Amino acid sequence: MSEWTSDKVKDWNKQIVAEFRANDGKVGGQYEHASLLLLTTTGKKSGEPRITPLAYQADGDRLIVVASFMGSPKHPAWYLNLKANPEVTVEVGGETFAAIASDTDDSEREELLKKWPFVQEHQQQTSRQIPFVALQRIK
Repeated sequence: MSEWTSDKVKDWNKQIVAEFRANDGKVGGQYEHASLLLLTTTGKKSGEPRITPLAYQADGDRLIVVASFMGSPKHPAWYLNLKANPEVTVEVGGETFAAIASDTDDSEREELLKKWPFVQEHQQQTSRQIPFVALQRIK
């Protein structure tokens, strides 16, 4: 993360969000074949909407994302925001829906680690437990 300044992350996110929305959830480059969603949280301090592109895996009727932050010692801002307010908005493909975000439990986390090998690498770089987050559509 050292070469990723806050401004670089914001610029990268803006580019991905614009491309995602212009192409019904598809982006090119290194994320061309990735399953991406846009997660909108409410800023815990500002109260403003914050949009973050994230990789996800479908798990039944839930979408799972991971707050790895490349193995940083701190949780990503989007994760802290959803802990303060778990009601989020998810954009995936051409669809937008409201969801509730919650951490997975420890036993589920072990299974998810097997499906996300890069998270194991990131976990080795930090002492914090990297959380997996389930996004459950609000019916």
